Amino acid sequence: MATAHDVAAYILNKQGELPAMKLQKLVYYAQAWSLVWDEEPLFNDRIEAWANGPVVKTLYDSHRGQFKVSTILGNPDNLTVSQLDTIDKVLGFYTDKSSQWLSDLTHKEDPWLDARQGLAMGQRGNEEITHAAMAEYYSSL
Repeated sequence: MATAHDVAAYILNKQGELPAMKLQKLVYYAQAWSLVWDEEPLFNDRIEAWANGPVVKTLYDSHRGQFKVSTILGNPDNLTVSQLDTIDKVLGFYTDKSSQWLSDLTHKEDPWLDARQGLAMGQRGNEEITHAAMAEYYSSL
């Protein structure tokens, strides 16, 4: 199975350098829509409900301290044609949005909100956003 790093590397290859927060949100939405359209995850890396929205911790560990990310060690060749198509559709819809817009959007959506129940706005948290929560919410849109 592909990893979040493989997805991020593909996105960076297609889009060029991106703010770290935007890369995280694009990877998140690629996972969400894969769960709906393809009925399977793109990757198994855990997604956590951080204060600024969903974050793939393993991916964050690779770009920690960088405001903009130009490369991630990942292999897009691990992605199937169907997975690439899903990611391309996500990029087609979300790429023109700013990092803050994407973060604000996730803050209005149930998977992030539900995972952060009991936490104040801006409070640190690392609760998991599950595949089930993502599939249920995004399939209802």
